[in-house]
Amino acid sequence: MKKAFQRKCMSCNAKRNKYEMIRIVRTKDNKVFVDTTGKMDGRGAYICNKQECLDREIKANRVFKVLKTNIDKKIYEDIRGVIIDKASTE
Repeated sequence: MKKAFQRKCMSCNAKRNKYEMIRIVRTKDNKVFVDTTGKMDGRGAYICNKQECLDREIKANRVFKVLKTNIDKKIYEDIRGVIIDKASTE
């Protein structure tokens, strides 16, 4: 049986299986992406697949503290799209 890796949400601090969460990654050239594969190289931060966590994250801007770089508003819209996509497939 394969071990389920646990990650902590940067918004609500809940520990969950990393494959159930959304990963935001900062590459070596300081570009920030939503990593839908979970395999991109770079510094990663995780957020729950919940709208409440995203709203809390936008207000607190913890992703800036975790990734140590400015985040474009487009990244938040990309995360919102991933949350909606995952909710519609469940």
